[in-house]
Amino acid sequence: MGFPIRTCVVCGEEFELTPNKPGFANRCISCSEPEEDETQDSQASDPLQRRTEEEMNAARRRAIRDLLYRGDA
Repeated sequence: MGFPIRTCVVCGEEFELTPNKPGFANRCISCSEPEEDETQDSQASDPLQRRTEEEMNAARRRAIRDLLYRGDA
């Protein structure tokens, strides 16, 4: 038995949905590949932006922790 044949929602090309296919299940392999600009932007972020993201993530973790483990429950 072969793999199911799907149609890509982006380009309309038919492809086989294999178990180890990277990306989305409704997109072909060429349409599932990440854009080069997106990967370069995330890697080349400046130190101020990284610091801001770290602080936001820390605040988010603290808020979730407080909601999960607050004493009035």
